[in-house]
Amino acid sequence: MTVNTAETASGKGASDENFPVGSFLLPKRLRPHVAIFYAYARAIDDVADNPDLAPEEKVRRLDGFDAALLGQNEHPDFIKAHEVRDSLAEVNVPVQHCRDLISAFKQDATKLRYRDWDDLIEYCNRSAAPVGRYLLDLHGESRDGYPANDALCNALQVINHLQDCQDDYHELDRVYLPQDWMSEAGATVEDLDATAASPGLRQVLDRCLDGTEVLMDQARTLPGRLKSRHLAMESAAIVRIADLLVKHLRNRDPIATRVELTKPEFAWCFIRGAARHLI
Repeated sequence: MTVNTAETASGKGASDENFPVGSFLLPKRLRPHVAIFYAYARAIDDVADNPDLAPEEKVRRLDGFDAALLGQNEHPDFIKAHEVRDSLAEVNVPVQHCRDLISAFKQDATKLRYRDWDDLIEYCNRSAAPVGRYLLDLHGESRDGYPANDALCNALQVINHLQDCQDDYHELDRVYLPQDWMSEAGATVEDLDATAASPGLRQVLDRCLDGTEVLMDQARTLPGRLKSRHLAMESAAIVRIADLLVKHLRNRDPIATRVELTKPEFAWCFIRGAARHLI
């Protein structure tokens, strides 16, 4: 059996995401392309998040994926990049979205702290927003929808950071909480070792949620901007999922317990959000 020495599978899949990936709401003809894009994104994310790889090895592998996207590396270890490159060419979607993800994940390999909120959002603009931009371009939507898309994707990314803040610290020594807010609240990264959030850390979490709610104000305009009813339904469902996760993170402690939606809550958000754009 041939071993792929570029990838490092985490075991995570679409079912582990906060949002539906390539759901039945999307046009059937486009779902295979979404699946290829997701497989590529999952592969490079897993490289960046592997605690057993040295930072320089992560960067080397990610550079290999980048070269494969550009047709400069045909090694079979980078097959997911080859597949997404062919898919992008078929549907006439720019390769830059995939390269932006690589840029963000290379940063993940070497950067462990974020100076302030703007520093974090700049990272989210490359680690999260390209996924939504890809979907907009895939559906032939106007790029006028990029700002609302970016707000939604970045909000989802921050939500995920808050959900995983303790695990990211323990497993990768990676802290996405803005360091200036930590200092102002008298919180330290060592607070992430506790069994419950300290008052200072809770203050930082709430400030991050305040920033997320500002993003969500813009994100809620996205479904109504879209020409594709299918994509509008999917994005409306995701908006509801994000809103409910923000509410839960306000009322629960992500240090003390995993904060996530139950399957019935996820389904309810999905149905209610999609129903608004059925007609």
